[in-house]
Amino acid sequence: MNMFTILQAAPAQQGGGWMMWVMLALVFVIMWFFMIRPQRKQQKELEQFRSSLKKGDKVVTIGGIFGTVIEVKDGYILMEIDNNVKIRVSKNAIVKDFTEQPQ
Repeated sequence: MNMFTILQAAPAQQGGGWMMWVMLALVFVIMWFFMIRPQRKQQKELEQFRSSLKKGDKVVTIGGIFGTVIEVKDGYILMEIDNNVKIRVSKNAIVKDFTEQPQ
């Protein structure tokens, strides 16, 4: 290797390092836009749904139990899953029942 070859390689490495950081930042922005942002939006919608629960709402637990809200308290709800069968469930375990959506 001669001195001319070494001098040519050094500037290319410096520019490549800068481009690597730009590409890394671009990947992070894309990941945030397509993964983190929609997940945060969905989490906010779920929190809003749980705070607006009222008597008569159709809900599903995260365990897959379908029922109707009978009573709402601060940290839990009382839901009816069959005639005269009621269970108390934490609000954090409730999701919206999407089976009966108007079309």
